[in-house]
Amino acid sequence: NDIQYIRSSFYNKEEILRFSSSLGKYVGYTEFGVKQAEYFNSNPSIIGSMKAQKEAACLHNVGIDYRTK
Repeated sequence: NDIQYIRSSFYNKEEILRFSSSLGKYVGYTEFGVKQAEYFNSNPSIIGSMKAQKEAACLHNVGIDYRTK
C-alpha cells in the first residue's frame, strides 16, 4: 500500500498536470493543467488505464528495489 505511481506533465520546466495513484485522479497546477485534469478525470477509460499502470509498472518491479542483499 505504500507504493505510489505518479505521472507528471511539464511545459517550460513547470509542472502543469499530475496523476497520482494514491488520489486516483489527475490534479492540475496551471490554468491549462486544471482544464486537462477535468477532461481526463471525466473519462473513465483514461482513469482506469492510469490505475492499471500502478499494477503494471510498480507492483511488478517492487521486488527489485526491496530485495534483501
